Amino acid sequence: MNTYPAHRHPFQPILVLIAALSGAISVGIGAMGAHSLPKQLESRGYPDSVVQKKLDQCELGVRYQLFHTIALLALGLSPLAIPTTIEPAGTSPPKPMRGVKVAAFLWLLGICCFSGGLYSMVFADQIIHWSIVPLGGMMLILGWLALAATALVATLRAPNRNGS
Repeated sequence: MNTYPAHRHPFQPILVLIAALSGAISVGIGAMGAHSLPKQLESRGYPDSVVQKKLDQCELGVRYQLFHTIALLALGLSPLAIPTTIEPAGTSPPKPMRGVKVAAFLWLLGICCFSGGLYSMVFADQIIHWSIVPLGGMMLILGWLALAATALVATLRAPNRNGS
């Protein structure tokens, strides 16, 4: 038996859960970056210029992760996530618009590549490949474009409300 109300798809609470976990991670990394990371880096013998660069990279990763976490949360709560059709009782919930799923996926992948790449440079002094951070940034941009396309499609499909 389906336990979700007719107006909600399981995608929405899953997206909110992912956003909540990402928010907790970004706040935790941000706190570490502000409080214990400088001493850790100094104890490894890094010069002040390298310590500052790594702190800046950490802050940038946290900032982009947190911004896109908030965007994921908003997307999970957005009416764009679910078509505005009324389903008969007992049927499965309506599916989220494809563009919303694409935007969410691209943002998640972008967070992992962009912020994760920066975190790996800061905390592990290595990165899988030099292009991972710019690739993550491109995914974040493409996620925003997917959301824009979804909003445009939703606008064009909406019934004309002014009677003309």
